[in-house]
Amino acid sequence: MQATDPSQAGLTDPFGRAVTYLRVSVTDRCDLRCVYCMAEDMTFLPKKDILTLEELDRLCGAFIALGTDKIRLTGGEPLVRKGVMALVRSLGARIGEGGLRELTLTTNGTQLTRMAEDLFAAGVRRINVSLDTLDPATFAAVTRWGRIEQTLDGIFAAKAAGLAIKINAVALKGVNEGEFDRMVAWCGEHGFDLCLIETMPMGEISGDRTDQYLPLSLVRSRLRRTWTLEDTDYRTGGPARYVTVKETGRRIGFITPMTHNFCESCNRVRLTCTGTLYMCLGQDDAAEFRELLRDPSVDDAGLAQAIRDAIARKPRGHDFVIDRRRNRPAVARHMSLTGG
Repeated sequence: MQATDPSQAGLTDPFGRAVTYLRVSVTDRCDLRCVYCMAEDMTFLPKKDILTLEELDRLCGAFIALGTDKIRLTGGEPLVRKGVMALVRSLGARIGEGGLRELTLTTNGTQLTRMAEDLFAAGVRRINVSLDTLDPATFAAVTRWGRIEQTLDGIFAAKAAGLAIKINAVALKGVNEGEFDRMVAWCGEHGFDLCLIETMPMGEISGDRTDQYLPLSLVRSRLRRTWTLEDTDYRTGGPARYVTVKETGRRIGFITPMTHNFCESCNRVRLTCTGTLYMCLGQDDAAEFRELLRDPSVDDAGLAQAIRDAIARKPRGHDFVIDRRRNRPAVARHMSLTGG
């Protein structure tokens, strides 16, 4: 009987959950400044602190060898990173038996008019696009710098290129809570799924998150006044729980870290652009890989062992909470650094 190579065995955390999904932030930079994600006057990381694309590729390859079958590239805005398509093409070449099942991307859509066809050619088949509103004035207010026409043009360029699209919208009290019926109808018209997300207490922003927070349990009950929401077993490997809208045939996902802890089925870890691996979005415990990647004495076996050691520290769940008694974020780092 042939011996099993331990470096090829899968990753399992202390609670028996298989870790098969890696989210990779390729940059902390973004061309927008969404109010729930960043401060307007962000200070970004110096280039020397950022992993090179080759370092990111090597570390992703180590995860794939350990059983990771889904990678999502995020940011910041991943498509503003110079040369990022080289990484996309390298990871796309790993799609297939014994490698990746899926390579996906989360984007704000601003760069898609020029990059959507290249993404499809590289093996990406499904993307998430952040779009919190269909109202141009509200879009400008939420993103601070954005023009909705640029994002919409990108979305339709991606559709024309053959990419399946899911629209991500953060539910913000008093901002877009009156728009969700319109967004459901618009997504149905154009063949997009929709994912609604509760705002998360990450990073210092200007403003009070208790003023932003809108529970999705309330949103869902309001949607039921207009739409027939049918339960489904559909899953993408992420934290969203889906329903099908009977009238449109499209799906709505709900990501509810505040009103429903989704940690029991967590299969993912997050790698920042600096080489920090967070085993939980809502915890600060992390493993550092930048120095390992830059140490010529650390071979692939050493890298694999460091990954295993990190997964062995994955916690049961997060520490997210939003209330007025805790006027600081549960996690100090911004989502743009962690990987949205």
